[in-house]
Amino acid sequence: MKNHFRTWSRTLIVSFLLMACGRSLAAEPTALSLVKEGNKHVGEDAKDRIVQIWSEKSVGTMTPNIWHIVYYDPDASLKATEVVFAGGKKQKVTRPARLLEPITRSHKQLDRSKIKIDSDRAIETAIKDPLLNNLKLTNTQLWLERGEDAPHWKVRLWAQRVHDATRTAEIGQVYISADDGKVIERDLHINRAD
Repeated sequence: MKNHFRTWSRTLIVSFLLMACGRSLAAEPTALSLVKEGNKHVGEDAKDRIVQIWSEKSVGTMTPNIWHIVYYDPDASLKATEVVFAGGKKQKVTRPARLLEPITRSHKQLDRSKIKIDSDRAIETAIKDPLLNNLKLTNTQLWLERGEDAPHWKVRLWAQRVHDATRTAEIGQVYISADDGKVIERDLHINRAD
């Protein structure tokens, strides 16, 4: 009887651990995985032709769960189709009014061959900045944008305030190459967390 109870309890513990691991592995999808999912909701000529990716500010975690993927769409009147995801599920598909983008040249598609770093790695790189060691980081917001030589991630960060743990402060951003994952620039103001 004791052996049966031990076997049953071990099975229960292993099942619990597997379920817990499954939940952690089923974390929020990355931005580039959502590009593949978004391809199902755009025309043939727009697939994989990314113009911009951006997220809403994350809530309760460091990983955003609302993403906007903008595709270059030659069939759209303003040459853009946007797919919005929340929690990895498509929420809506629109053809946004991007009137200023042709003037700023941000309407052209990004060079996909130079996008090797995904949003999760961009966050990991940004939060490892030594200047942030003594802060409790709380939220992020990301943009994949056109850079001078290659696309880059802009990771905006928030931290818990030192003297009021119930509040957070936006402390700046870190720019990371989407090609090689190196920090290009940082614009951090940690004094805002004081």
